[in-house]
Amino acid sequence: MTALLTRPPLSPTREPFHVQTVIRPDPDAPRRKHRVIAVLPAYNAERTLAATVGDIPPGSVDEVLLVDDCSKDRTVEIARQMGLTVISHEKNTGYGGNQKTCYRYCLEHGADVVVMIHPDYQYDARVIPHAVGMIELGICDVILGNRIRTRAEAVACGMPWWKYLSNRGLTLFENMALGQNLGEFHSGFRVYRRSVLETIPFERNSDDFVFDTQFLCQAVRFGFRLGDVPVPVRYFDEASSINFRRSTKYGIETLKTVGQYWLDRCGLKSKLFRKK
Repeated sequence: MTALLTRPPLSPTREPFHVQTVIRPDPDAPRRKHRVIAVLPAYNAERTLAATVGDIPPGSVDEVLLVDDCSKDRTVEIARQMGLTVISHEKNTGYGGNQKTCYRYCLEHGADVVVMIHPDYQYDARVIPHAVGMIELGICDVILGNRIRTRAEAVACGMPWWKYLSNRGLTLFENMALGQNLGEFHSGFRVYRRSVLETIPFERNSDDFVFDTQFLCQAVRFGFRLGDVPVPVRYFDEASSINFRRSTKYGIETLKTVGQYWLDRCGLKSKLFRKK
């Protein structure tokens, strides 16, 4: 019997393989009743793409979509070689703009559940069926991966101290302001029920990183149930991470978005919180 792992595996470099390896269901496993699409908003992910997809448990998703935002490396070539569904932007639209393309595709192609995971191997794709299960059981409408189980683990796995402090501070503020109890608000691993994407006017959101904060504030405003699952943090050279300057801008935009949420609740309506 294989011993239980005490630390998540970290093998970001992997040879490409065909996506059928992960979307073909295990014949002995019970068949799912819902269509699950995993989306990967990508930018220069050639070195970690195969490792990210390779960790997806076989049969836990029906399709893997990669939306490339004008990468300068071989991300698109490798994704097509692996058999992923690929959409390649003709011009860079930003992180939020990339997600908009992801979610439009999912709604147009019958997804019941959508898994968004960054293809930089920072998040552990092995938890996908467990997070999806929380949606399918009707426990939550939105599930986030929580990278920060303990301060010691986050720092030991390479999270910069300034990123840890800003994450903790913003998450505490957002939990208090939005009436939630999430371990982290700033995760790049998320699972959504279809009705969430059908309700939230995500096309009105920013094309920048604050898209994620706007989306969660909208989810709270429209009464959806948010939850999280632990996902070990993995920081290494190939993993993407925004720098201090852009993180500062993101933090300011996050505070602004929470302010808009409260103004909307007080009667000063914002287009961010008008349903589609």
